[in-house]
Amino acid sequence: MIRLAISKGRILEQAIDILSKINVICKYDPLNTRKLIIPTNKRELEIVVIKATDVPLYIDSGKVDLGIVGIDTLLEDSASNYYRLADLEISKCRLVVAGNPGTKYFNNMKVATKYPYAAKSYFEEVGLQCSILKLYGSIELAPVLGLSDFIVDIVESGKTLKENNLKEYDKIADISSLLIANKVSYKFNRTKIETLVSKVINYGK
Repeated sequence: MIRLAISKGRILEQAIDILSKINVICKYDPLNTRKLIIPTNKRELEIVVIKATDVPLYIDSGKVDLGIVGIDTLLEDSASNYYRLADLEISKCRLVVAGNPGTKYFNNMKVATKYPYAAKSYFEEVGLQCSILKLYGSIELAPVLGLSDFIVDIVESGKTLKENNLKEYDKIADISSLLIANKVSYKFNRTKIETLVSKVINYGK
């Protein structure tokens, strides 16, 4: 049995669409059921619906074999017991630095973000120290209300930044969703996993 963990939310919706196009059909609609382990029409494959930030831990521990998760989640996690098998190019966005127009970087500035590790690493790479403020929602409010000097956040169209009179300064990373595999599971289920990966990669061709 292969268990495929998929992040809740937009990634789940897009991933299920890809699976349906390669004839992997869930027996319950993952978007409308409370079931978290969902059988499919393939006896050897189950879908496990998990919060995005938990996917790396389930993969790392070997409790699930495969996972579909955003690069932004992997940037913040210390898990390493997995292989990156494919970029599915879904849920595309970018991780950026933004702030009020006219603001310049300076040492010991305050940076609000959901992504403290990525933010700190980026500013260290450009030779700056910063104080990280971990927030969990409405990150754009922080510079508007003076809580922080900058934010590091996920941006898709940039519309929210513009509506709050914020400027995008630098791109830290392009973000999309990856298909990853536990290293041990990959070793023992390589043929099955590679068959699934091949179908997923080529579904639109």
